[in-house]
Amino acid sequence: MSFYDTDHDAYRSTVRTFIQRDVIPHYQKWEENRLVDRSAWSRAGEFGVLGIGVDETYGGGGTRDYRFRFVVAEECAHAGVTSFSAGLSVQDDIVVPYIAELGDERQRRRWLPGLASGELIGAIAMTEPGAGSDLQGTRASAVRDGDDWILNGQKTFITNGIQADVVVVLARKDPDAGSRGFSLFVVEEGQHGFKRGRKLDKIGLAAQDTAELFFDNVRLSAGQLLGEQGRGLHALMERLPLERLSIAVGALCSAEAAYRWGRDYVFEREAFGQPVGDFQHVRFTLAELETELDVTRAYVESATMKLNAGTLSAVEAAKAKWWATELQQRVVSRSLQLFGGYGYMLEYPIARAFRDARIQTIYGGTTEIMKEIIGRDIAARTRAA
Repeated sequence: MSFYDTDHDAYRSTVRTFIQRDVIPHYQKWEENRLVDRSAWSRAGEFGVLGIGVDETYGGGGTRDYRFRFVVAEECAHAGVTSFSAGLSVQDDIVVPYIAELGDERQRRRWLPGLASGELIGAIAMTEPGAGSDLQGTRASAVRDGDDWILNGQKTFITNGIQADVVVVLARKDPDAGSRGFSLFVVEEGQHGFKRGRKLDKIGLAAQDTAELFFDNVRLSAGQLLGEQGRGLHALMERLPLERLSIAVGALCSAEAAYRWGRDYVFEREAFGQPVGDFQHVRFTLAELETELDVTRAYVESATMKLNAGTLSAVEAAKAKWWATELQQRVVSRSLQLFGGYGYMLEYPIARAFRDARIQTIYGGTTEIMKEIIGRDIAARTRAA
């Protein structure tokens, strides 16, 4: 494939070895415990599966080529370890870029080495019980107190929330300042007033911990303000293309894995004296799924190269996100159907893939929000023509 070169192929071998040695043997236990062992994070750091985009100065891989993250997503999907992959994505595609791009030198030296090595686990806290896709509805507040800030509020659905050592938090600093009334802060494990609520029980992604977080008069130093004061919402908007492309890549890879499992199964299973894959309806199903996947991969790969070049727009990322995640729902569901009753058994990876896929059209901005973003752009371009 022209999308990858020999460096990506060599990296794939490393990632595959790591997953086979340090993830697959423990994954069922993690799913049962609803938590990935912290040792897996440090092992991911040792193998270079974490911190790919972190500069070498801070102990990372030193490359912003997103194709390396694409490789990780493919290998995790192929192995059926999507709970682990989801946690890695939050760390490498959201938390690390925020600190690397918005932080000052002291902040980068404080947090990036640990995030790259897996010693630290990161989370981002945007969603609140009453504010999901509408971030301007954020009620968490940060009030100045001398040189410090006092943070109060509640966040929910926070990926990596139970184990997070570093949490990037969106808070409103000025209720009358509109979109310029928000700032980002970094809260650390152990700070007085920072509490974790229950580990949320989800439909899927069982091992990927998701939590409620509470901030009760948490005192933050000036050095915990991330980026420019009052520019928090703007910083989020600037980085949403990467977050949404990350979800699209994960969706595509998971859909491709589900398709391959179903394709292989129907040529192994026989019914009425012939392989199930030789029935015309099944072949038509495979033809439809493979075509949709190939067409979608072409768009997602193009978006990836635009991200590498710094030209990926929010609208292009929204298109990738909604299409790939909705495609994932269709492909996984139809692939499960190919397994018959066995597809409903959790011992089969297709069953877990079906369960894990459902969140994809919701987080990172729902399909409906993605269409609204695209629709507004269409209206603006049409009126300007």
